[in-house]
Amino acid sequence: MAHGSTTGAVEGDVDGNRAPGGWFEGDWEYRPVHLPGDVSRMTAAVRLAIQAEFGGWELSRVRLYPGGVRKVWLRRRRSKQMLPELSI
Repeated sequence: MAHGSTTGAVEGDVDGNRAPGGWFEGDWEYRPVHLPGDVSRMTAAVRLAIQAEFGGWELSRVRLYPGGVRKVWLRRRRSKQMLPELSI
């Protein structure tokens, strides 16, 4: 989330379905977020809490890299409007 940005680059397209700043897998929509090492733990928690509260996101995974850089994957259930329709 450097410089106020909450989206990161997509680094792994799970099944070929991309969302703005993320991807889909089954009933879930994923969004990667990169937090630089100079972002405090408290600031990171507040930013992620805002995403959860107002965007409907939940924490899926967090990786901590040398230098304090964090890569966070957020996920949320896809809405009925976003799910592909099945033709019978």
